[in-house]
Amino acid sequence: MKRSVLRFAVVFGLASTLASLPPVANAADAKTPSPQNAAAHPNLLVSTQWLADHLSDPNLVIVYVGHDRGDYQAAHIPGSRFLSMDKFTSNQDPGTELLPPDQLKQNLEAIGIGDTSRVVYYAPDWDPMATRLFFTLDYLGHGDQAALLDGGMDQWLREKRPTSSEEPKITPGTLTIHPHPEIVAKMDWMTKLVAERPGTSDFVIIDARPGKRYRAGHLAGAESMFWETALVSQNDPVLRSPQELRKAFETAGVTPGKKVVSYCEVGLQASYTYFLARYLGYDAKMYDGSYSEWSAAKQPVVRGDSPR
Repeated sequence: MKRSVLRFAVVFGLASTLASLPPVANAADAKTPSPQNAAAHPNLLVSTQWLADHLSDPNLVIVYVGHDRGDYQAAHIPGSRFLSMDKFTSNQDPGTELLPPDQLKQNLEAIGIGDTSRVVYYAPDWDPMATRLFFTLDYLGHGDQAALLDGGMDQWLREKRPTSSEEPKITPGTLTIHPHPEIVAKMDWMTKLVAERPGTSDFVIIDARPGKRYRAGHLAGAESMFWETALVSQNDPVLRSPQELRKAFETAGVTPGKKVVSYCEVGLQASYTYFLARYLGYDAKMYDGSYSEWSAAKQPVVRGDSPR
């Protein structure tokens, strides 16, 4: 999907690798937060400072997720490998966005991702193309070895950090996959969920699209939580604190014991919500076909704001 529409693992093989790659929740985590204010999985996010300090780590694989290889060749974080969206998403009919596991394995190995890799991924800016890769890695059983670069390329450039136009020499990886189909919500499952009496399900449906799109038509029972509100601002595109993020989920009805299933138009914006849910420790799924599949199948939608 065009940016104008968006604006939008095996645990480490060696204990020494874990020791050399400490998780960093954000650029300002000099103090240890109290448990209620902390991310459940802080290893899923790294700061630009962390990445700058670890560029030479031997098991680190930095992935630039994008559409345009020319943009990547013009300027990228040193050592980054280019991964086109079509290497892990499909352009087929809605509902088939996730490529077959063996194809995903082959495409990820080709850019050097293997069983002991620590993956840091980012997009040309801070849009959710990047977190779609996280959803893919999580599906393959390697999500815990991957981290989003907080603020993405935007933040890297704002801090005037070095860029490169050179492509790194890549040694293909060997990736053992353990697919987790349970994190992929399908339309038949969503249909049953939507038909349940409100408040009786363990799952809260989160619509990750902008409010305008939500009001124009959404799945019954879905709560609006635009993914971009997780950022401090467009001028400061880093994640809000875990406490603030958790509060947003709670406001949407994700109270203790509840699980999250997110959707958007085609499973990109929803992947950011899926990432946030995993970062905070919620059980989560993503409806891969999302609204495009739902509406194409002429499933019923609700218009207007949530009654909550």
